[in-house]
Amino acid sequence: MTADFRRLELPYVPSDTRSCDSAGSQRVVVVGAGPVGLTVAIDLVTQGVDVVLLDEDHRLSSGSRAICFAKRTLEIWDRLGCGARMVEKGVSWNVGKIFFGDEQIYAFDLLPDPGHLRPAFINLQQYFCEGFLYEHGTALARLEMRWRNKVIGIAQSDDGVTLSVDTPDGPYSLHAEYVVACDGSRSSIRRHMGLESKGTLFRDRFLIADVRMKAEFPAERWFWFDPPFHRNQSVLLHMQPDNVWRVDFQLGWDADPEVEKTPEKVIPRIRELLGPDAEFSLDWVSVYTFACQRMEKFRHGRVIFAGDAAHGVSPFGARGANSGVQDADNLAWKLRLVLEGRAPERLLDTYGAEREFAADENILNSTRSTDFITPKSKASRIFRDAVLRLAKDHPFARRLVNSGRLSVPAILRESVLNTTDVDKFEGGMVPGAPAMDAPIRTNGRPGWFLSMTGGEFMVIVFAGRSPLDRLVVESLESLRTDCIPVLSIVVIAADAHESRPRGVECVEDCEGLVARRFDAQPGTCYLLRPDQHVCGRWRQFDADLIRAAVARATCNEPSQG
Repeated sequence: MTADFRRLELPYVPSDTRSCDSAGSQRVVVVGAGPVGLTVAIDLVTQGVDVVLLDEDHRLSSGSRAICFAKRTLEIWDRLGCGARMVEKGVSWNVGKIFFGDEQIYAFDLLPDPGHLRPAFINLQQYFCEGFLYEHGTALARLEMRWRNKVIGIAQSDDGVTLSVDTPDGPYSLHAEYVVACDGSRSSIRRHMGLESKGTLFRDRFLIADVRMKAEFPAERWFWFDPPFHRNQSVLLHMQPDNVWRVDFQLGWDADPEVEKTPEKVIPRIRELLGPDAEFSLDWVSVYTFACQRMEKFRHGRVIFAGDAAHGVSPFGARGANSGVQDADNLAWKLRLVLEGRAPERLLDTYGAEREFAADENILNSTRSTDFITPKSKASRIFRDAVLRLAKDHPFARRLVNSGRLSVPAILRESVLNTTDVDKFEGGMVPGAPAMDAPIRTNGRPGWFLSMTGGEFMVIVFAGRSPLDRLVVESLESLRTDCIPVLSIVVIAADAHESRPRGVECVEDCEGLVARRFDAQPGTCYLLRPDQHVCGRWRQFDADLIRAAVARATCNEPSQG
């Protein structure tokens, strides 16, 4: 049975009963226990790094808040052992529908191809997400979570960071080699360091109403432009678990937030949407404005910013929390290698470069969505409405409709960690792209490709129906013993049991989708980073090229020294 996470009080542990000295030194301190802070903490401890997680509160999210979690985010949580529970509780969806006035103008499918373990999105209230991550974290011995521990000061030195922390028992100091700031858009760490997050504030207001009811709406994303029940504005509808529905109403900049949150204002709006006889109750109500902004740099010495502390976007497209979880995914393996002394500290600069690029991409898409949804001039409104009318019958116009370009992972094409292609490939698995999933079989049992990857560097060799050369097998075995180990998977065709090499992990490409998605021929090999992003690919296996690519992907190339 799922706990009531909205009422759960998280335990405060007095300093004299903790497992470690409050004033002692920690390897990593993570500040902020939202989805991003919990994810980066779990990822680090899963990789063997001791973490102390601080949060000034003793409760999880007070409302549903972020509810749309994307396929890539679910794959990251799968790698950490948290994904299945999220999907089991969440509402899965792939289809969205666009309405103009009282007419549906078209529908879209975000995941039309078969052969994926996870849906395009799930809808799940943030308190469930945080609760599942919290419960997972309590079982990890290397993770210590300290609630009602508020950071009130920070100072850096050559060997680390000292935090001043206030508690119900009084203040104490905590030293860490690195601090990861995941403490939200109003980040106290950012403020204490005199840093800013700059961008654009959008002059509009939106009402969020979580409505508990039984309804016949399907598990889809419905977006209305200028509906008859809310003229000249927009409305968004999503299904959540437990018969809760999220409704977003555009209000306009002049709306009074406190007045608009009252039941006297909210209930009539809901009745206009559902009809006069609908039975429902309000679960949570909020009015928000938003900004698209980011810090200039995400890394400041030994303090690293992630999630809303580093960047913020509008809620259209579900790019906020999803991007933050991908920050965690990008950072954890790099920080682990630096702490272990197997990569130089400059590897952490690539976290900043890669995730700053991703933030700019999200801000651009989010800004364009907002401009389309809330046109700021008469000419913009005329253009938008003309596009919507055309979109009903003309597919070319649908590409111009923007009700929120929904979250997709950034493709890090220009990353310095990539090894440039020397062979010709087709398709989307370019260096810098996250690997795609596909069904496989291992020892006759069905499974999924991505479940075999992640956490370490991994070379994927496509053998097809041909036996793997003995020297290749020996080279794969030797790569496992390098300073930075490279694990391996050999992908064979479904009917190629005779060619299964001994001594290496083999998977059967039971539907041919792994080879198709990676544009693989017999002999093709790919190198994946610990975060499952492609960092090199070749048409023929060469252990020296793989070692050079690993050196490049960890900033260990001699030319980088």
